[in-house]
Amino acid sequence: MDRPRFALLDASHGEPHTRRNFRRELDASLAEFDVTQCELPETFDYDGVVITGSRASVYWDEPWIGSLLDWAAEAARRDLPMLGVCYGHQVLAEALGGRVADMGEYEIGYREIQLVDGSHLFDGVSESFTAFTTHSDHVVELPPGAALLAENDYGIHAFRKGHAFGVQFHPEYDPATAESVTRGKDGQLSDERIRAVVDGITDERYAAACEAKQLFENFVAYVRGVRDGPPAAAD
Repeated sequence: MDRPRFALLDASHGEPHTRRNFRRELDASLAEFDVTQCELPETFDYDGVVITGSRASVYWDEPWIGSLLDWAAEAARRDLPMLGVCYGHQVLAEALGGRVADMGEYEIGYREIQLVDGSHLFDGVSESFTAFTTHSDHVVELPPGAALLAENDYGIHAFRKGHAFGVQFHPEYDPATAESVTRGKDGQLSDERIRAVVDGITDERYAAACEAKQLFENFVAYVRGVRDGPPAAAD
């Protein structure tokens, strides 16, 4: 079966781990775009789209952010399957009519998240699961008509509207990425908190978090289903 063709919209400002992680996790042919440099696909001729994390906020007044929001809104109108991760989750929420705001604090480290509603995106994932998180913005209003899929005490962690799915956590992270990102919060978080999060990046917790990686396989399968349509009826 042909591998689906995805547009990977990289909002990470060139962080080397971002593309490496998504290349590893997605069983798809990837066309990669640095959206922070205003690179966006010229067409919507893809089977699916993945939007990555970023150190930016969706409400910043920067040209590349406005262009990305407009592109995502048009892709949704065309019923193109999309998966947004962390910042990408927030992009999809804003582009589809929701609202993102500053939390005034950080959620960071391996955290427990609870499923709220059934979705094929989370097939094979436990009702309560572990995932690495790092964010100081969150979705405070879902887009009209969106379904809440997962949450924890910090708020919304996953939603769906049409063919668009957003997850606030980082299922793609490996331990090296988790540690690098955490240490990069120097000046934003106290030394004590950074040390506590790094100490919590253990083989055991990473193994638990690998359960959430199932959503990548599920999203690829979902995209194949949208692309190929239902099987033809037998004669």
